[in-house]
Amino acid sequence: MQQAADFLAESETLYSLLADLADEDFGQATAFKGWTLNQVVGHLHMWNWAADLSLRDGEAFLAFFSSVSAQLREGDLGSFENRWLDGLKGRVLLAEWRKFYLPMAERFGAADPSARVAWAGPSMSVRSSITARLMETWAHGQAIYDLLGVVRQNADRIRNIAVLGVNTYGWTFKVRNLEPPQPIPFVSLTAPSGAVWTFGEEHDAERIDGLAEEFCQVVTQTRNVADTRLRITGPNANAWMARAQCFAGRAEDPPPPGTRATRPRGSAAQRIGGRTS
Repeated sequence: MQQAADFLAESETLYSLLADLADEDFGQATAFKGWTLNQVVGHLHMWNWAADLSLRDGEAFLAFFSSVSAQLREGDLGSFENRWLDGLKGRVLLAEWRKFYLPMAERFGAADPSARVAWAGPSMSVRSSITARLMETWAHGQAIYDLLGVVRQNADRIRNIAVLGVNTYGWTFKVRNLEPPQPIPFVSLTAPSGAVWTFGEEHDAERIDGLAEEFCQVVTQTRNVADTRLRITGPNANAWMARAQCFAGRAEDPPPPGTRATRPRGSAAQRIGGRTS
């Protein structure tokens, strides 16, 4: 299954970015809700574990999720994740994350892509489950790239995220108790390779044109649309990009304009591990 291979490649790329950091560097806060690198990696690790559990044992996953749901409702997921991690942090946490996702990718790659697995809310296909893990890895990874002052070099595997973004057009509105406006905008994106990906029925009144990576940044809420060069035409397209949300859970607002960006390399705020990143 290509999505499992793409998840593995994205995870390995992010691991390579973090591999040379010292233990104390993982206490650095990102621009994503002030989460530290420890919190970002810990979050990815726990939910990778949960997705893998849903693949292996749906009943066990539902029992696990019932213990998480109260914290989710109260917006206190961090406390649960801290208890689950049981003190893992820094380079030990980094190693445990990688030690788990390597065989996890193999298990998903060998599974039936159309089989159903349990998750929070409705079940989903195995393919959708590992695509969601790819999306989370990519989206949370952006905060790390930004903190370290590294301009991300994307690959065409972000097509998975673009597809997810297009497919959640309706969800973006329904999670806010709004009726999705019609027609759905036509989307034309330039991939990292230079290929052009198009989605939907082509028309000029409602459309989005631009770089695939910027579209993915908007639907994952790692950037405000005002901080991209996407060309947006039509009221439906503008309403979508102002609140796009490709992930599950309660409605979340995108970051305010100008608050998420790659830090300049060598800035005083990012002297990591006694050196300038």
